[in-house]
Amino acid sequence: MVPWQEIESVFLDMDGTLLDLHFDNHFWREHVPLRYAERHNLDIKTAKSQLIPKFRLKEGTMDWYCVDYWSRELNLDIASLKREINHLIAVHEHVTEFLQRTRECGKRVVMLTNAHAKSLDLKMEVTGLTDAFDALVCAHDIGYPKEDLRFWSRLGEGEPFRKETTLFIDDSPSVLRTAREFGIHHIVAVRKPDSQSAPREVEGFSSINSFSEIMPVL
Repeated sequence: MVPWQEIESVFLDMDGTLLDLHFDNHFWREHVPLRYAERHNLDIKTAKSQLIPKFRLKEGTMDWYCVDYWSRELNLDIASLKREINHLIAVHEHVTEFLQRTRECGKRVVMLTNAHAKSLDLKMEVTGLTDAFDALVCAHDIGYPKEDLRFWSRLGEGEPFRKETTLFIDDSPSVLRTAREFGIHHIVAVRKPDSQSAPREVEGFSSINSFSEIMPVL
């Protein structure tokens, strides 16, 4: 699936790809509605009915991924709320070995995340993965989410790479499609971003259930 001899750069998403998306799904679907209901004196069903349209309106935009935006919008300290359930932050199986092996093979390993810096810092603090990467790139620093072609155009200004020798791994179909449109040659989708949910097919892309399926050989 991955022609490792052709690969120079390995770009990896964070949430749902390297880390279990269960944390984020539980946070936005259950924990935020709970705290929102408490703050605004609502029952949980009403809180969810108010929040869902707000979330959908911002999907795929920088605001959707912005901790500060949602703190203002919901009158909640989102960063603090994430710490309340940080025990749910977990690294997917075989990820640590994959990152180590890939760098030992001489590839440049870079995380590309839409996550806000406050979320990124928390997750690196909990997982201890920071040193597993040659670089961490946050979409907020670039100004566009990975779903936007302008992200990829600007990425090369700070992180030089060649489209034909880059491997990109992500769990978001919309992000994967944008990367392909930009011209990234080697793309792999993650079928099981949330450990508590069933694997799903990602149409049009090679896909994996586990990083053990594409582990480079030293």
